[in-house]
Amino acid sequence: MDQTPLARPVSIASATGGERISQAPTIAVDGHPEGALAAAEPADGLDDLRPPTALANRASAAFGEGSPSNLSVADSSQPFANLPYRNSLAPTAAGSAQHLGDSDKEAAAASDAPRGTSPFPDLGQPSDEDGAPKSNRKRLFFILGGVAALAIIAVAVAVPVAVTHTKKSSSASSSTSSPPSGSGNSGSGQNGGPTSSGPTSAVTGSDGTTITTDKGTTFTYVNKFGGTWYDDPNDPFNNNAQAQSWSPPLSKAWDYQNDPMRGVNLGGWLVPEPFIVPALFEPYVNGTPAAHDEWTLSQAMAADTANGGLNQLETHYDTFITEEDFAQIAGAGLNWIRLPIPFWAVEKYPDEPFLEGVAWKYALKAFKWARKYGLRINLDLHTIPGSQNGYNHSGK
Repeated sequence: MDQTPLARPVSIASATGGERISQAPTIAVDGHPEGALAAAEPADGLDDLRPPTALANRASAAFGEGSPSNLSVADSSQPFANLPYRNSLAPTAAGSAQHLGDSDKEAAAASDAPRGTSPFPDLGQPSDEDGAPKSNRKRLFFILGGVAALAIIAVAVAVPVAVTHTKKSSSASSSTSSPPSGSGNSGSGQNGGPTSSGPTSAVTGSDGTTITTDKGTTFTYVNKFGGTWYDDPNDPFNNNAQAQSWSPPLSKAWDYQNDPMRGVNLGGWLVPEPFIVPALFEPYVNGTPAAHDEWTLSQAMAADTANGGLNQLETHYDTFITEEDFAQIAGAGLNWIRLPIPFWAVEKYPDEPFLEGVAWKYALKAFKWARKYGLRINLDLHTIPGSQNGYNHSGK
């Protein structure tokens, strides 16, 4: 009995994805036992894994003596060259190239692999290039997470601080800007300013509001021309006041070409003149010397100590023009004041009889009141040492 041994091992893929190598068994071709053939055949459904010798034996059983059963697979470079059905079953090289897909071509190439190797490509471990993007993505994820955590912490710290500061500011503003209910002093601030500087007096208002003076007296502000006043001890140089609706507030420049100037002169206040304030001169017109200007008036008053001496002039400064006069000037539709002042409001020569430095205090009051009621001042240096013209309004 002839035996045809297999010339090479057959690689059979296992169910677990691995492979095992088995030596082809020696199979009796002529007169083989029935049991031997059955033992050599793989299970049903695995025809594609059968070794070539097994296929040849099955062909012998199917075609009888005409089959090339005595052909040794190991001795032939083309085991299926003489099979009767080779034209229909064995594809040609050209046909294989035309009809095999990429996966079939790879499988065919794998069949020529060296003995003991797998026909499947070794994918190996991922390269550094494949792993780099994942590593970069992880690094970027951690960086972004850290930035987000820092932002959340910053917000968590900043928001309570801002809220606390806002509450403190609101509380301080409320305590200094709103008079208590029932005080009777109310007013509406301009340009978002406060409406009160303390518990008893408002700092701004318009027609009908109550004004409290430095002396503690009160009067009603009457201005039918849309004027507003403003006086905040905590903001003494505020220029929000406006004499009338047609007069620009002090915070805006005066347009000398287009804004109408309507003013009044405050003569006789800080520079007394006989024809303006005759009551001051009349007690001394018959004295020696007779009072006819402030030089001679000052001499006569200084000698009259029984009636207060030179202090009578300060009484005049204090009562002749008051804050209410400035409010009434604005309420009358006027927007400018001419304010004459003497040089002795600042200082004098030693031999001069004038009351030195007192008038300046009232000049400052005039600046304050003018700012409070939105009035502008034309400051007039009304006297100079030795007299500028020899008339009584120069002081001598």
